[in-house]
Amino acid sequence: MRDYWLSKLFFDLQDPAKATEYRAGRAQVLARYELEPQVRAAVESDDVAFLAQRVNPYLLRFYFLVAGMSEEEFLRRIRATGAAHG
Repeated sequence: MRDYWLSKLFFDLQDPAKATEYRAGRAQVLARYELEPQVRAAVESDDVAFLAQRVNPYLLRFYFLVAGMSEEEFLRRIRATGAAHG
C-alpha cells in the first residue's frame, strides 16, 4: 500500500533547499504533511521496514540518504527487512 503524503514528503526532499531545511528542523517540515501518526513515528524513528511497505523503493533510499543515514546502514536495514519477510 502506497502512502500519498509519505511519498510526497520523500519526493519534495529531492529539492536541495527542502532537504537542507529538513535536516535543520525535521519536525517543522513534517508538520506540513498529513502523515498518519504511525507513519510520522516511523519517519522519526528511521523505521526502514515500516516505511518500505508504503513508498517507492527509490524514494525510500533517497530519503534515507537525505536524512543522513549512511548507504551501508540503509542496506543493512533493508536486507534485514527482506530476511524477516522471506
